[in-house]
Amino acid sequence: MGVAGSGKSAVMGELARELGWPTAEGDDYHPAANVARMAAGVPLTDEDRRPWLLELATWVGRREAAGENALATCSALRRSYRDLLREGHPSLSFAHLRASPDVLRGRMAGRSGHYMPVSLLDSQLATLEPLEADEPGCTVDADRPLDDVVRQILGWLGRGRR
Repeated sequence: MGVAGSGKSAVMGELARELGWPTAEGDDYHPAANVARMAAGVPLTDEDRRPWLLELATWVGRREAAGENALATCSALRRSYRDLLREGHPSLSFAHLRASPDVLRGRMAGRSGHYMPVSLLDSQLATLEPLEADEPGCTVDADRPLDDVVRQILGWLGRGRR
């Protein structure tokens, strides 16, 4: 979890290579209307996000029912969003990728082919509610090199690098 530019997709890709777990790119679950809003620089509302979160929660539920470990990216900016994702899915936990605004802006400005404009970063940062002590997960400094971020998450999961 984390705001745009925090490295969710890159970290998930590396973790998937290490662990061999199935993945879901949260951006792929957004309805077309949400993508169009974000591409136009319009922040999503809670109502906009709800169907997206429910779709992703369904994917999580299918993996959980099959007894599979899996990885998914999702901004999961608010506690209420994370609670919705976890509803009925007790095995779900979060790795919050936290990075400085300057690093986030630089990453977003340097990527191509993504609909999320840098102009929406401030609204995401304002919306972000970091993981609370009673939420399952860890917070990782995503300003660090990708390999360090992945290593820290693998350590939290109790797995070393292969």
